[in-house]
Amino acid sequence: MPLLTLGPTAVEHEQHESFIKTPQQLIVVVVAAFLVPIIGIVLLVQLVISHPHADPVAMTPEATASRIQPVGRVEFGPVMAGAPAAAPKGAAKAAPMDGKTVYEKVCTACHAVSVAGSPKFGDKAAWAPRIKTGMGALFQSVLKGKGAMPPKAGNAALSDAEIRAAIDYMVSQSK
Repeated sequence: MPLLTLGPTAVEHEQHESFIKTPQQLIVVVVAAFLVPIIGIVLLVQLVISHPHADPVAMTPEATASRIQPVGRVEFGPVMAGAPAAAPKGAAKAAPMDGKTVYEKVCTACHAVSVAGSPKFGDKAAWAPRIKTGMGALFQSVLKGKGAMPPKAGNAALSDAEIRAAIDYMVSQSK
């Protein structure tokens, strides 16, 4: 037989209760319901109308140039052992190197052991066909690059006179 109840059960009564139990709590909730959105709107308006102020020193051309300066540079071409770095602008150029010095600083890396088919230093048989083409052809080969050898033997700082001196030295040791 079903149980007959005259009023709401305890579970039903708890489901319909509010967390506001006193008049003071009601006042606090009503005030908070008005103040929280108003404060939010005021802060949003302040954010929209405020102008960010930049540091005047940060906007000078010198400061801008220092912020956007490159952090590195890209150079194309192989870097050869002993190749001098590019001299800064305005720096005095050093005296030209003689043929033996250029060979020892730049050419040795490949010609001492015949890298990538380069003629080995002092090998008369390997140098003979190249010497027959003439000194002008040898100079153009070094100047423009040939095979695996990059232009100016990988050292763009070499002058034409230094290249000629290195060729003369290598040829004189291979005749």
